[in-house]
Amino acid sequence: MRKAYDRAYFDRWYRDPAHAVGSAAALRRKVALAVAQAEYYLGRTLRNVLDVGCGEAPWRAVLRRLRPGVSYRGLDPSPYVVARYGRRRDIGLARFGQLAELRFDHRFDLIVCSDVLHYLSAAEIRAGLTGVVDMLEGVAFLEVFTSRDGAEGDLEGFHRRTPAWYLRTFAEAGLLPCGSHGYLAPRLGRRIAALEVARWPA
Repeated sequence: MRKAYDRAYFDRWYRDPAHAVGSAAALRRKVALAVAQAEYYLGRTLRNVLDVGCGEAPWRAVLRRLRPGVSYRGLDPSPYVVARYGRRRDIGLARFGQLAELRFDHRFDLIVCSDVLHYLSAAEIRAGLTGVVDMLEGVAFLEVFTSRDGAEGDLEGFHRRTPAWYLRTFAEAGLLPCGSHGYLAPRLGRRIAALEVARWPA
């Protein structure tokens, strides 16, 4: 049975102090890091963001405080999230794998997919990455935990893949790792120095 991302799920993992992982301060630092990466490599101020698997869109408010004029678009597979927050927080209904077909009328300076991919099948990851690469103007912030990490929180359906598996899969899609969960659009490849591109030892 597919896991239900309903109100009870978000109450348990994001609001209950006994289960929630992370903090508002940590989220602010994470968003600031992703914005700084994107702006550094683009050489300009961030204009728009696509947040895939956004949940209740906690990134949105932090992004708007950092960059008040930024355009935000969220996607999530949870009918609960879209019904409750879709109109107010700019969230549409979609799974990561649907990025293989889903397109917008512009590319995105920053594409976020935080704490999502390690719950998905390999086939869905590969399908969705084709869309990420096609729609990416700047940096993709793909926060993933692997078999080498001490993952906490919701471990139901968690795939313990190796770091090498993700780096290989992202590279096959055309993404260039630049560190701290950041991956560059192929079109930015000529703007980076050799040692900026992170590599996992063989």
